[in-house]
Amino acid sequence: MKQEIVWVTGAGSGIGKGIALTFASRGHRVLATGRDIKKLIIVESQGEGNIITAACDMSSYHSITTFLKSSPFCDGISILINNAGITSFTLAEEDSPELAEKMIATNLTGAIHAIQGVLPGMISRRDGLIVNILSVITQKVFTRSSLYSATKSGLEAYAKVLREEVRRYNIRVMNVSPGATDTPIWAEEMREKYSERMMHPDAIGELVYELCFLKGNAVAEEIVLRPPLGDL
Repeated sequence: MKQEIVWVTGAGSGIGKGIALTFASRGHRVLATGRDIKKLIIVESQGEGNIITAACDMSSYHSITTFLKSSPFCDGISILINNAGITSFTLAEEDSPELAEKMIATNLTGAIHAIQGVLPGMISRRDGLIVNILSVITQKVFTRSSLYSATKSGLEAYAKVLREEVRRYNIRVMNVSPGATDTPIWAEEMREKYSERMMHPDAIGELVYELCFLKGNAVAEEIVLRPPLGDL
């Protein structure tokens, strides 16, 4: 198997970290980005020499373009894992304009900017894979999550249209919607109460990796992952 150049956003913890370490352990070159450089340094130290880290705020177009222009290997990114995301477990009436702007910028427009940044190279090589880590919130209604639902559902819709536009270039687009996973996106009390019911981010990393390299000319496009006991 050839060595891929993989950009994982939100790689400092949780699912992003699990994905980054899985790809690195298989010998692929991983560009791991996030907002917390201290967490990224820890990830890099565990990456068997295959991880390069850089600070990148997905809510900032300037930060994204700066990373793509200045970091090594960016011209050759063959797999993009759009994982970075934020949430807030609040009622719609409680959501501030600032929170709405931040969440939309991080979860939706930031992911779109990342896609637009890697797409020209993928098109010129006529090969590539874009993976969007969404949520089961795109499949089911959960209260106290209207903003989060809007951003993830928006990215899902964008990706479905993109998929049809780029098939002719041999570019694959996969949406992965995980259920409850034991990551810092949950409040500590929720993790303590339900951790045994949640999926582990390392397991998600392994599953995403396997889905990226299916055999038999098969392509994974819409994947939903849930714990055995279902949603919380």
